[in-house]
Amino acid sequence: MKLGLWAPLPHTILPEPAIVAALQDLGVAGQGLPTDRSFRFLAETVCRAEELGFDITLVAERLVARDLEAWVVSSALAVLTNRIQIMTAVHPGIVTPQMVAKMGASLDRLSGGRFAVNVVPGRRAEEFELFGNGSWIGDTTRRYTRMDEFISVMTALWTQDKVDHEGEFYTVRESSLATRVMTRPRPPVYAASGSDAGKDIIARRCDTWFVSHEPGLEAYASNLRSIAADIEDMQRRAGGHGRTLGYGISTHVICADTADEADEIAASLRAYPEANVVLKALGAGLVGTPATIAERIGRYADMGVNCLMLQFHPMREGLETFATKVMPLLR
Repeated sequence: MKLGLWAPLPHTILPEPAIVAALQDLGVAGQGLPTDRSFRFLAETVCRAEELGFDITLVAERLVARDLEAWVVSSALAVLTNRIQIMTAVHPGIVTPQMVAKMGASLDRLSGGRFAVNVVPGRRAEEFELFGNGSWIGDTTRRYTRMDEFISVMTALWTQDKVDHEGEFYTVRESSLATRVMTRPRPPVYAASGSDAGKDIIARRCDTWFVSHEPGLEAYASNLRSIAADIEDMQRRAGGHGRTLGYGISTHVICADTADEADEIAASLRAYPEANVVLKALGAGLVGTPATIAERIGRYADMGVNCLMLQFHPMREGLETFATKVMPLLR
C-alpha cells in the first residue's frame, strides 16, 4: 500500500493556527518575510512525512484560492526532499499539454524521477475564465473530450520521438520534446472521475483512478460495497484496452484511543465552514481506533486499492499519530 499525504496548502485543510496566520500573510503585499509561512508549514510537513515513511504527496491546484501555485511548490519540494514522490495537479484548458509535458519532464529530472501528475478537468468556471483566458467549457462532455486529448498529447510528447496531432483543442505538427523524462516509460498519470466519460478516459490513458464515494461517516458501509463494485467495473474497462490500473482513495483520517472519542472528533469538525470537504472525505471510514483504521485499510487493500491520499486535523499532530499508532499495524 502506497501511503500519500495531501500537501497542506491552505485550501486543502481545515484552519489551524499556522494556516490562519499564513492566510493573513498571503493576502497582504510585503507581509510574510523572510520566508512565506504557508510554504514553510507545507515543506516541514511533507519532509516529516517522508521521514515517517510516506511514499507520495499530492500538491493540489486551486488558482482562485489564497494559495501558492502548485507547480512552483512542487519544484521547491523536489529539491527539499529525497525519496517521496511529488504528484502535481493540472487543469486541462488552463495550461496546454505541450507546456505540461515540458514542465513535467523538468520536474521529473529535478526530483530524480519522482514526478507524477494528477489531471483534473476542473469544475470552477472562475478559474478558467481568469487563468485560462476565458477557456471554461460548460458542457461536461466536451470538458472530458478536452481532458482526453490533453492526456493523449502530453503522454505522446513524453514517449514518442515525433508527435503529429490535429485535434479539436490541441495541435502538434511533427514536433518532439527535446527534454526527455527520466522516468520510463513516462511519469505516472492519476485522475478521479465518477462519470462514465471520465472513467473511460482513465481506463484508456491513466495509471491510477481515485475511487468515488459518498460523503459522511455514516455512508462507510455502503461506500465499501460501491467501491468494490466500481473497482471491478474499472478493471473490466481497463482490461478491454489491454491495460491494468492502480486504485487510490482520498480520505481524512481521525485516529483516537476509543471509537467514541474518534466519533466525537468527527462530529466536532462540522462546526468549520470548510467542513463539507472533510465530511466528504470521511465517507471512506478511516475513523476510529488504530486497530479499526488498520483493519479498514486492509479491506481496501484486498479490493485492489494500492494508494491512500490522507489528510489530518490538526495536520502535524494527526500525521504523527497515524505514523506512530497505525503504520506499525500495517506492516
